[in-house]
Amino acid sequence: MNVAGVLVLAAVLASIGMTGVLVRRNLLVMIMGVELILTAANLLMVAAGVMHGQLDMQLLVFFVMMVAAAEAAVGLGLLVLLFRFRDTISTKGLTWLKG
Repeated sequence: MNVAGVLVLAAVLASIGMTGVLVRRNLLVMIMGVELILTAANLLMVAAGVMHGQLDMQLLVFFVMMVAAAEAAVGLGLLVLLFRFRDTISTKGLTWLKG
């Protein structure tokens, strides 16, 4: 297994995800960026588990994937509600949530 290739792929995925979260103002793109970051972390954990011959990391990846699925479901539900009330999914219109 080529560890350097896995590290480079995970770094690319994480940087694309961070760019999507920090630069874009569209909530859908931000949710997809968070999913890419979690995928990069999962990739690193699986690679570490394979390198050390342990299945513990793959079990942890399973739980991270469950949390990511729940996060996506809740995020998309909130996104639909925001679109219904504000007719936009941009973060510029979210100042009314402050209080």
